[in-house]
Amino acid sequence: MAKKLYVGNLSYDTTDDELNRLFSQCGQVSSAKVIKDKETGRSKGFGFVEMTNNDEATHAIERMQGYDLKGRPIKVDEAQEKPEGAVRRREDHSGGMRSGNRDGGGNRGGRR
Repeated sequence: MAKKLYVGNLSYDTTDDELNRLFSQCGQVSSAKVIKDKETGRSKGFGFVEMTNNDEATHAIERMQGYDLKGRPIKVDEAQEKPEGAVRRREDHSGGMRSGNRDGGGNRGGRR
């Protein structure tokens, strides 16, 4: 069974191919993807690697945790599923943050 890993603290110039080659040292990689900002196309400094089986994924976590990739110690963990109904935050036009729900996420049940 395939297992997805979160890889953090990546250098902003790390590519999908580099991530794939690095984790291939630990086993078969199904996919490797550096996450990029949709507007700028610039790396967000993290990505995901999918290993083909649990044993290879466990080995990758142990071996790659703290590995120095381009001068940065990477963080490797089992990826967590995004909670259902999670609200993605985005910048509004004034430069502040807002949530995707109608009340802006600020209403905590108190008086308005």
